Amino acid sequence: MDVTELVKQLTPMLIPFLPYLVKAGEKAAEEAGKQLGGEAWGKVKTLWGKLQPRVQAKPAAQEAVQEVARNPQDADAQAALRLQLKKILTEDQALARELVPLVQSLQQTRISVIASGERSVAVGGSVSGSTIVTGDVNKERA
Repeated sequence: MDVTELVKQLTPMLIPFLPYLVKAGEKAAEEAGKQLGGEAWGKVKTLWGKLQPRVQAKPAAQEAVQEVARNPQDADAQAALRLQLKKILTEDQALARELVPLVQSLQQTRISVIASGERSVAVGGSVSGSTIVTGDVNKERA
């Protein structure tokens, strides 16, 4: 698998967990991450453990991760993260090869997502570029 394809597959798997991964060590973040992803949480933590030292070594990558963690739905932040991950994995081909089986394993992991609360929305995959509308008086635009 080439680096571009790896990053395309890796990024959407990582994004939902980033808010919890950047707060690693905090008990509440750990519990929330476990509840969010169950089996996937452990695999994503392993993957992040391999990526994190490289991310921390690059200020632009750190900034991209923090931005996505703050606003996971921001398409520009996601694009910046993809670019930084691509740079990291292009420079470190051994790491890229090491991540391939982890990403493939994550693809086979079932992630359950539960929407809780009034007008909440749950997404079990990527909806990049989509518009999600909730509310009582929304009308379809022609």
